[in-house]
Amino acid sequence: MSSIPPQVIILIGPTASGKTELAIEIAEYFKTHIHNIDSRQIYKSMDIGTAKPSKKQQQQIKHYLIDIEEPIHPINVKQFQEIAQKSINREIKQNNLPFLVGGSGLYMNSITKGFFLPDVPPQKNLRKQLEELGQKKCWELLKNCDPLSTKKINFADQIRTIRALEVFYVTGKPLSTLKSQKPPDWRILELGLDRDNLKERILQRTKNMFLSGIIEETNYLISKYGFDLPILETIGYREARDVLNNHLTIDKAIELTTTKTIQFAKRQKTWFRNKNNPLWLNNKNLLKDAIIKIESFLS
Repeated sequence: MSSIPPQVIILIGPTASGKTELAIEIAEYFKTHIHNIDSRQIYKSMDIGTAKPSKKQQQQIKHYLIDIEEPIHPINVKQFQEIAQKSINREIKQNNLPFLVGGSGLYMNSITKGFFLPDVPPQKNLRKQLEELGQKKCWELLKNCDPLSTKKINFADQIRTIRALEVFYVTGKPLSTLKSQKPPDWRILELGLDRDNLKERILQRTKNMFLSGIIEETNYLISKYGFDLPILETIGYREARDVLNNHLTIDKAIELTTTKTIQFAKRQKTWFRNKNNPLWLNNKNLLKDAIIKIESFLS
């Protein structure tokens, strides 16, 4: 007699779509906890700029995988994958319903699809040299050393192109040969959250961030970890840092952060369409639709 695979619920969606609020309502209804799958909320002292669930929200519902490391110690996808899978498996052993929530598609899929990722730390000097070469030359280099990766990475995607080259130069092996899949033995329901008014929501959230203290939060991070803390290149923190340096006005910082966040959300939605296949929730009654879909899945 074969054992029934564990059931796991996922809620994905672009930034500012309202995942946190909806996830808390879902978790309260099903009496479960939330596993955060966000590549920035895992860091301590980065609350406002990452739209981390508030202390009150975290008291309402237990959140895992939040505040697990100092910003000075970056966690790569492979490390996060291992930490997250241990946490989720603990929930499964306790007969709880794991509920994963986030907008970081790569981090989410590393857990749910079981990517095996090379444990190669960022090579600062190498990255700088590759950036100076320019994307066109980097793409040609990648075509020579790892042609399979160029079939999966968009020509304009400089970040992934440089990462693939970085892995090749450090390991001597193409990224495409190191990246395999071994999905965990879970039965997964993937729900998607999107909004027709996402641009307006992003603008409002950005304004709230600057009113709520992202500049002060950035100043604290600089005073504690130094001006060159790499994670301050994150959207919002970079603009806040420029305000502190008198390179931007607050109004211009809000405008730039909003524009960059809209572009980021567009990339997230493209990822979810291409790499995931969620059941998109009906915006007219999100909670009701989510409950119906989850109860149907669990029955």
